[in-house]
Amino acid sequence: MSIITLTTDFGTGSLYAAAMKGVILSINPEATIVDITHEIPPQDIRQGAVVLDDVSERFPDDTIHVAVVDPGVGTDRAILYVRIGQQHYIAPDNGLLSRIAARTAPSKLIHLAEPEYWLEEVSATFHGRDIMAPVAARLSLGLDPQKLGPPIEKLAGLDWPEVRQTPTRIEGAVQEIDSFGNLVTNVTAEMLSGRPTDERVCIICNIYETWGIYRTYADQPRGAFIALVGSSGRVELALVGDSAAKRLGIQLGAPVILSWE
Repeated sequence: MSIITLTTDFGTGSLYAAAMKGVILSINPEATIVDITHEIPPQDIRQGAVVLDDVSERFPDDTIHVAVVDPGVGTDRAILYVRIGQQHYIAPDNGLLSRIAARTAPSKLIHLAEPEYWLEEVSATFHGRDIMAPVAARLSLGLDPQKLGPPIEKLAGLDWPEVRQTPTRIEGAVQEIDSFGNLVTNVTAEMLSGRPTDERVCIICNIYETWGIYRTYADQPRGAFIALVGSSGRVELALVGDSAAKRLGIQLGAPVILSWE
């Protein structure tokens, strides 16, 4: 296990991310560190969970994913090692892993409780550097996860809004806004199976509407408000050549309705 990823809300270029990398490399100079993103909105556990669910399983088997979106740092919330599928995760037990675990049940859940694998001095406000980073580095050198602490029975969860479906209507919501300002919904391509995706379907988000689900952004002219199935396999709403989120003022959680007459 030599690939270690970082997903945080620190912000790009943050010295906090650099500090974590320094700790990892001081323990395992051969580690390969990959930044998934440091642009999770501050303390936005839900967005962190969506990103991990979208991206982490794309990595080679036995990659170690370290996620630090941790508004409860310094409290009695646990930090966990979790094995899900062929991937390893180190994260606070606050719901960050709830979406991945909903699809694939964890095979191992361990509470990080053995300080011998942490840094000698542990800050109350930076467990990413002082606990998670050194544990990840030691795992990458072959440390048996069983030594990290006692097993636990289940992860903390989050309430995720469910998509409501009828034969003529799908009701979902914007669950992610990507770096281009595209609005990624929780409506999946599978939910469209057997339904028309041409101009017979109307898609409404807030006060805005569009007709038909397109294959790619370039299918419509610049400035058009369109729907398509994006690379995540979910329906997206986009403003061609612009940011739909900024231009239209649409935020996470905005309702999205697909309807067929």
